[in-house]
Amino acid sequence: MRKRLKPIPRFRNEAQERARFPNLKPSTTSISLRLPIALPERIKIAANKRDVPYQSLIKTWLAEKTETK
Repeated sequence: MRKRLKPIPRFRNEAQERARFPNLKPSTTSISLRLPIALPERIKIAANKRDVPYQSLIKTWLAEKTETK
């Protein structure tokens, strides 16, 4: 059974179309880690070689290491 979609609302102008969603919960959480002094620099170098932000690289590595097989 297919779920019925709500109709797309119509707006008079772009200003009216802009919406605020104050009750949305972020899908991520912030954490704080204590790392050896040289480690963040090594991670930043590795990220730079891959041309990705270092925080994204850390998230990718953590996801890979915690995957269940």
